[in-house]
Amino acid sequence: YVVIEPEFRGSPGFGAAHFRAGWKQWGQAMQDDIADATRWAARAGWIDPGRVCIAGASYGGYSTLMGLIRHGDLYRCGVAWVAVTDPTLLFRWTSTSDISDAARRYSYPQLLGDPVADREMLERNSPVLRAGEIQRPLLLAMGGIDPRVELVHATRFRSAMSSAGRTLEYVVYRDEGHGWTKLDNQLDFYGRMERFLAEHLK
Repeated sequence: YVVIEPEFRGSPGFGAAHFRAGWKQWGQAMQDDIADATRWAARAGWIDPGRVCIAGASYGGYSTLMGLIRHGDLYRCGVAWVAVTDPTLLFRWTSTSDISDAARRYSYPQLLGDPVADREMLERNSPVLRAGEIQRPLLLAMGGIDPRVELVHATRFRSAMSSAGRTLEYVVYRDEGHGWTKLDNQLDFYGRMERFLAEHLK
């Protein structure tokens, strides 16, 4: 496999202008950067444009879902794990969340959008509200005790997919948080991913 990992706008470490260019661009210009990188790799002859899968975790999982929604013609399938499916849930306080009050009040409104003033934008770029637009095969994996992207992200998304008549491959690792720390779960997930890619990128 060829793996493309674009440093889309909003990525840290490439200067303030590049970082700020990603503010309030979840599912929008940040997503366009990933699609552009896919097209660039195809033009450069690095990849077969007819056999591309988009994959990622956390924000990358969100981007995977939005990639299948907005640029489904580019991707044959998607693999998302510990994925944000509803950005507005990140603003919600829960006793188990590891997101600080400061992040919810100050950082997230600037980086993602204000949950009140920018609600329309956030909803427009919410995978759970657009799940019915996903036409490609999807593997979604979550941690049952994830303190950052809580399981409700997955359960609501799965329900939305079902209501739209869509199916997906779905797995929850009940003893995992925001990523896989246990060897058995790592082997299971990456085995699933390997088989999923082999089936859909023939």
